[in-house]
Amino acid sequence: MADEFDYDVLVIGAGPGGYVAAIRAAQLGLKVACAESRETLGGTCLNVGCIPSKAMLHASEYFDAAANGTMAKMGIKVTPELDLEAMHAQRRDSVKGLTGGIEFLFKKNKVTWLKGRASFEDAHTVSVGEQKVTAKNVVIATGSSVTPLPGVTIDQQVVVDSTGALELPKVPEHMVVIGGGVIGLELGSVWRRLGAKVTCVEFLDQILPGFDGDVRKEANKIFKKQGIEFKLSTKVTSVAVDGGKATLTVEPAAGGEASTIDADCVLVSIGRKPNVEGLGLEKIGLELNNRGQIGTDHDFRTSVSGVWAIGDVIPGPMLAHKAEDEGIAVAENIAGQHGIVNHDVIPSVVYTWPEVAGVGLTEEAAKEKGEIKVGKFPMVANSRAKTNHEPDGFVKVIADAKTDRVLGVWCIATVAGTMIAQAAQAMEFGATSEDIAYTCHAHPTHSEAVKEAAMAVQGKPIHI
Repeated sequence: MADEFDYDVLVIGAGPGGYVAAIRAAQLGLKVACAESRETLGGTCLNVGCIPSKAMLHASEYFDAAANGTMAKMGIKVTPELDLEAMHAQRRDSVKGLTGGIEFLFKKNKVTWLKGRASFEDAHTVSVGEQKVTAKNVVIATGSSVTPLPGVTIDQQVVVDSTGALELPKVPEHMVVIGGGVIGLELGSVWRRLGAKVTCVEFLDQILPGFDGDVRKEANKIFKKQGIEFKLSTKVTSVAVDGGKATLTVEPAAGGEASTIDADCVLVSIGRKPNVEGLGLEKIGLELNNRGQIGTDHDFRTSVSGVWAIGDVIPGPMLAHKAEDEGIAVAENIAGQHGIVNHDVIPSVVYTWPEVAGVGLTEEAAKEKGEIKVGKFPMVANSRAKTNHEPDGFVKVIADAKTDRVLGVWCIATVAGTMIAQAAQAMEFGATSEDIAYTCHAHPTHSEAVKEAAMAVQGKPIHI
């Protein structure tokens, strides 16, 4: 591009969006640098988020299957003994391997890693640590961090955030999770399976805000059956810590008499906020919206020429795969190609047991747009789920009543996170429920439930 700049592209942040943007831009022949202050690449996702939490979820599922008699029912008699430090070690090993893999990819693609915090001097000049570099294009991909709960101090000992919840040195006797969203349910379920009593306090009247109503209700029933206690329509007004214990004061969300809950661990998981502080955005005249996010156009350009933004710092779901797709798209747009992301078809997954997943519109949102038809198929009627003793959940397909075009798919199943990919791909290409119903699915598989739900939309299910 232009010789007067040190780099064609400078990406600020090496999370899923940032590192992907840097690698794709380099693949397109651009001179690229990526500024990252962590000791390892990969951002929150690889270091303290998506990846390590899945390592703990997977390991805890094995322990629970041995401890709760699931294995014994299949003729495998074992008496499990928890080695928590070994469980943490395999988590750390997974993280080390994957973050090291990103560093290898940077070297392979000739992406320069600038180590340090980045801050704008002007639209094309950025300070990174002790040095200043220039770039024709700067991509802000700084991700997000935990939203604090006013008046509550996170000490990472008794009161923890998602990072601290991954590092607990022992299983809590009683963990209180503040927030019934994805992170709280995933990490709460880890420690419940390992032996903790878990209470989830949620301000709303149901868990999993933003998910389909039927899914929210069914998930609540399943998690209650697994031993998680829910206090819905309840707000936490204070958390007092004394002698390694916490006392939470709670009251009805609509107002009313207060009560207390004692715990030895409190997980604060009420959401995340964009990482924009310290970037010097005021120096380049880049203003934030009322949610603290950076506005962009369809191509991920900000209001400042040469400055782009992707991932958790812009509007939309704070999901690693959204950021990755935006990273590819922004790199292609900078290179003069046509990079796009269909934000109407971004799947969401909760990696509990069973998993919860969805893509597109909820039934409630679809009804607001017009007449719809809905098909549901229970996993208990799916041969693979039945054989695997995994009967909980269902698949739900929502289609436009006139065109039959699929508007949304929601499911609860042990492999829902994998099953939802088919639905997302179908919706990306404008599939109808008939298209899915008449696509041959391998037997026996969990994904046959997607076909059966689509057949239910057509009014001709076979196995129910």
